[in-house]
Amino acid sequence: MLLPKKLKYRKYFKGRKYGHTMGRSTEGAFLSFGQFGLKAMEPGWVTARQIEAARRAMTRFVAREGKIWIRIFPDKPVTSKGVEAEMGGGKGDVDRFVAAVKRGRILFEMDGVPESTAKEAFRLASFKLAMRTKYMSRAIEDAAA
Repeated sequence: MLLPKKLKYRKYFKGRKYGHTMGRSTEGAFLSFGQFGLKAMEPGWVTARQIEAARRAMTRFVAREGKIWIRIFPDKPVTSKGVEAEMGGGKGDVDRFVAAVKRGRILFEMDGVPESTAKEAFRLASFKLAMRTKYMSRAIEDAAA
């Protein structure tokens, strides 16, 4: 699973409503590497487990052909306390890492496979993510511009 090698601070603030995910994504909103992509249509947190599950689903479907790029990285630690912990006692231990994703952010890119294969692989990957997503291709992106 993905996790940072080193952090400046061990625990982060949660942030308002999912932390810095309001509004549209300004960086990472366009295809940069591949011909096809999966775009987030709503804001939220994507956990390292969800990213790994989506990556595995795509890789298995395309039978390790082509190339897949992961455009997000879970660098935000999320803490949790024990179920029966009483009030007080400070903040809990780091439980998992998440990537804070804004609307319009490209999550994954793919190249070197037919469009039908890429579309189905992204459909399978989207089931693993906790947000609505949309399939993108260079043809769609160029037509919109």
